[in-house]
Amino acid sequence: MARYTGPKTKISRIFGEPILGNGKWLGKNSNPPGMHGEKRKRKTLGEYALQLREKQKAKYTYGILEKQFRKTFEEASRIKGITGENLIKLLEARLDNTVYRMGIAPSRPAARQLVSHKHIEVNGEVVNIPSFQLKPGDVVTIKAGSKERSSITSVVRPKNPKFSWLDWNETELKGTFITYPERESVPESIKEHLIVELYSK
Repeated sequence: MARYTGPKTKISRIFGEPILGNGKWLGKNSNPPGMHGEKRKRKTLGEYALQLREKQKAKYTYGILEKQFRKTFEEASRIKGITGENLIKLLEARLDNTVYRMGIAPSRPAARQLVSHKHIEVNGEVVNIPSFQLKPGDVVTIKAGSKERSSITSVVRPKNPKFSWLDWNETELKGTFITYPERESVPESIKEHLIVELYSK
């Protein structure tokens, strides 16, 4: 699966939830996409289809391709603890996701672009790899020169108290990845155990 760049609403309607946006159209039209979406009933999916669907949902949510997703899963399986929860922790610890969670960017794709264009520093060094894995204590900042660009600073949001594993100083435009989040703190409705079952076959 190549990185998705098409209509976000289409993906939200496929999964019946706001995967790539705020889902404001789901209330108006929650039918599957397509000309005959209203007439098509959602089929009862088999075990494999459910597992595959959950993996696709996670990949769309975090904007990751299959090779990178599998690599992340394999790393999660090597860490002590529950593999599914470890997977979510590693996905949340990605630099692009953290830039989004801190409120520096309005979406994960926008956060990925900021990182790729060298606007973000980690511990004082520019990092332009969106998949860069943060460790507890890592400090994330907007690069000094980029702080002067209103196109970047104008979209910065205040700290969201829901993301307790992150600290963000809006005045200094600096944040800290305090620790890996507990699964119950991550709002995404991903059934990670189905992904574990899929890769365990």
